[in-house]
Amino acid sequence: MAVGSNSKQHDDRSVTVNVRLKSTGESHQPTLANYSNVSLALGLAYVDFGFLEPGLLGAVAQRAQKGEAVPKQLEGTRAVRVALPFDAMIRLHRQLQQMVAGLQPSKSNLS
Repeated sequence: MAVGSNSKQHDDRSVTVNVRLKSTGESHQPTLANYSNVSLALGLAYVDFGFLEPGLLGAVAQRAQKGEAVPKQLEGTRAVRVALPFDAMIRLHRQLQQMVAGLQPSKSNLS
């Protein structure tokens, strides 16, 4: 089960509510994704998560470093597509920003 928080906008106020998501089917199994892409259409943000073979990525990177031709297209496996309304995309963006900020070393640790 995933536990998180969700903010609801009402009259320019933000309210935090605990949310508990229950697994259904195979959704409790984590899916490895090393590629993502976001596109916008019809008022939704479509977020695709996929998997590209790491060996393939390494080979392409080596060829590029050597100045050799690289493939114009790579084939991978789409793990999942998530369609988000724009307000949910904005909340996800804020959550990711907070997580990334928490991963960065503090300025006091750098000195």
